[in-house]
Amino acid sequence: MRDGRFRPVYLPGGAASGRWTTHGGGALQIPRIIRRAVVADPGWRLVVADADQLEPRVLAAVSRDPALMAVAAGDGDLYAAVADRGFAGDRARAKLAVLGAVYGQTSGDGLRHLAALRRRFPVAVGYVDEAARAGERGRLVRTHLGRTCPAGEADAGAGEGGDAESREGAAARARGRFTRNFVVQGSAAEWALLMLAGLRSALHGRGLAAELVFFQHDEVIVHCPAGEAEAVVAAVRAAGAEAGRIAFGDTPVRFPFTASVVRCYADAKPAVSDGSADDAP
Repeated sequence: MRDGRFRPVYLPGGAASGRWTTHGGGALQIPRIIRRAVVADPGWRLVVADADQLEPRVLAAVSRDPALMAVAAGDGDLYAAVADRGFAGDRARAKLAVLGAVYGQTSGDGLRHLAALRRRFPVAVGYVDEAARAGERGRLVRTHLGRTCPAGEADAGAGEGGDAESREGAAARARGRFTRNFVVQGSAAEWALLMLAGLRSALHGRGLAAELVFFQHDEVIVHCPAGEAEAVVAAVRAAGAEAGRIAFGDTPVRFPFTASVVRCYADAKPAVSDGSADDAP
């Protein structure tokens, strides 16, 4: 805290995937009860914009799966669209399948859901499966723009008892889950940084008084005079689209935002969730 404001110190690329971290404070996950304290100045508004289901859309773009790109070409609920194509309209099962593919939840019901997903979107599932196999074999994987994952640590056999071969197998599977997610989450981090740079450039280039005051993964908050709010929302959406073109080239995949213009952060509408905040390892 300084001068009555919370001023976190961000560490760009602090996580292995390229996502930002913070030094001190919980600026990457502000609890809802605290959001009530985030209020715009008199005559100003907060534009709160959160990317919808970012990582599944990134998977569509990096894998070039024709069927998944067709689903991600719309601005609507991606899980509902997946459910209509392969899960008899059951959105919950479709969401579990997509998250299982990205995060490695591939046992029990997750394995059954993943099999159904593979039938409909074989290229996308094959993309993350190959990343997982590479990790299990001790190889390195890279994001779409070339960020390389950290090398795996050799199993030191920590703890007494247990079978060394079993421990090595468990470590390999854990490494595979990490690399499976790395190629998607890291590519999403690259999109987010491009979006952020494009938004800052647009706000400055248009001569707006608006100021970017918060960023976490795929969410931004811009503090602006009330009369600039519409222009800021348009700038956010344009920055997201341009980031997609720069990062992934010419694809039909869209990167929509849920955007709210509010006096108080707590009043913003939640994004169409991709589950990553709750389900990421």
